[in-house]
Amino acid sequence: MPTPKKSKAKKPATKTKRKANPALMKPVQPDAALSLIVGSKPLARGPLTKKLWEYIKKNKLQDAKKRTMINADDALKVIFNGKKQVSMFEMTKLVSKHVK
Repeated sequence: MPTPKKSKAKKPATKTKRKANPALMKPVQPDAALSLIVGSKPLARGPLTKKLWEYIKKNKLQDAKKRTMINADDALKVIFNGKKQVSMFEMTKLVSKHVK
């Protein structure tokens, strides 16, 4: 009769704290169109996105039925290349064209 195999004890994985990407921490300068929404001071991409979302929520521009879609007002239409509605994923791509 074969003996059952003993399972080897696994070592607990050591957790290392994830480092922030330095490129995302570097301040970027919004252009004139974007500065109407987030301000004219240079910001890192995280705070810039946070301010953009504050603007979207304050003005109730997030689509009520499909929450991933953003409805553009006059200020956002300039950033969204004239589109009336974009997805939140497309929004980040379009906003990146308005920073230096």
